[in-house]
Amino acid sequence: MGSRALSAGASFDSPDLAFERNHAEDVSKVRWNGERGHKFHESNGVVEQSSSPVRRDVVSRSLSAIKALENDEIDLEGGRLEKGRDRMVRGSRAVKFPNQALLSGCAYCISSCSMILVNKFVLSGYNFDAGISLMVYQNFISVITVTILSFLGVISTEPLTWRLIKVWLPVNVIFVGMLITSMFSLKYINVAMVTVLKNVTNVITAVGEMYLFNKRHDNRVWAALFLMIISAISGGITDLSFHAVGYAWQIINCFLTASYSLTLRRVMDTAKQVTKSGNLNEFSMVLLNNSLSLPLGVLLVIVFNEVDYLSRTPLLRLPSFWLVITLSGFLGLAISFTSMWFLHQTGATTYSLVGSLNKIPLSVAGILLFKVPTSLENSASIFFGLLAGVFFARAKMWERSQSG
Repeated sequence: MGSRALSAGASFDSPDLAFERNHAEDVSKVRWNGERGHKFHESNGVVEQSSSPVRRDVVSRSLSAIKALENDEIDLEGGRLEKGRDRMVRGSRAVKFPNQALLSGCAYCISSCSMILVNKFVLSGYNFDAGISLMVYQNFISVITVTILSFLGVISTEPLTWRLIKVWLPVNVIFVGMLITSMFSLKYINVAMVTVLKNVTNVITAVGEMYLFNKRHDNRVWAALFLMIISAISGGITDLSFHAVGYAWQIINCFLTASYSLTLRRVMDTAKQVTKSGNLNEFSMVLLNNSLSLPLGVLLVIVFNEVDYLSRTPLLRLPSFWLVITLSGFLGLAISFTSMWFLHQTGATTYSLVGSLNKIPLSVAGILLFKVPTSLENSASIFFGLLAGVFFARAKMWERSQSG
């Protein structure tokens, strides 16, 4: 969820900020193709959309956001951000060798799933009660890494000017809220249910598009969204590990993720106008989002009194714990690179569908690895919700083809 957020995931997240950056997961992409000629995300935007449940919950984080603008699906938890094939950033071309599409797809799926699972392990396995501090550390890792790569000329980023910061700040406040709520929900809810509940983000985003941008959706899309709502409700009712606090945070996360996607869509044009190149690529957005999140995150750490917890917890004296949370920071950034690589090797259609299918093994892994108590009814609800996500991705593809 570090950079996703995502990211970070998106989505996946993101979570993924799974989450969030979930993720998260993935934030489903809000379509720019028909209206702006661009694409956005992390999730599965459907934030959950298509990739990390917690964008990223699988907030990566900012990746999830951009995906939403272009592919009709948000994935945010997370935070993960992609631009289209024709806008691949300089220096990001993959080394040429056979089966790049397969390899890039595997790398994307592994990084987005790992981001959510590692965040879940830190928050629940280690019982770490400082989710905001975890987000700040992950974002710090992303900022340092992107800055070094930019300095070495491996990637290109836009300089952070005060004009750009002022334009982007409102979006960043929502971004931080998205990542934090993704962390909080992931601590109390199992990965599979986070994935299903993040589908609600798609519903909120679709309604927001209808009222804010006068966008009309096909009946297939609304049918898929209806199935997502049913699966989320039935999943919550049959959830043997139901936690009211976790569900409350997840609902807030869905609204924030949808708001991030819709707000980003309005701000993108203005942000591009105040950059020197007239463009804002993926890595620039990762650097911008994560850099601005640091001072706000530190302030929230103080407000929520996490400083006292950090001074007392023995976890910070464990080398293994530092290794795991550092890995989570790099995984958030990895979602950005692998999602861009995969999109470049295939296309928006394949990317969107794989992102939706990717939630199925993620949910199964979450149940098995964390020994989540479940029932036949709850398992059926989760599977139903995952299929609804795939149906939604296909419906959006069909909608794009009709309008394109």
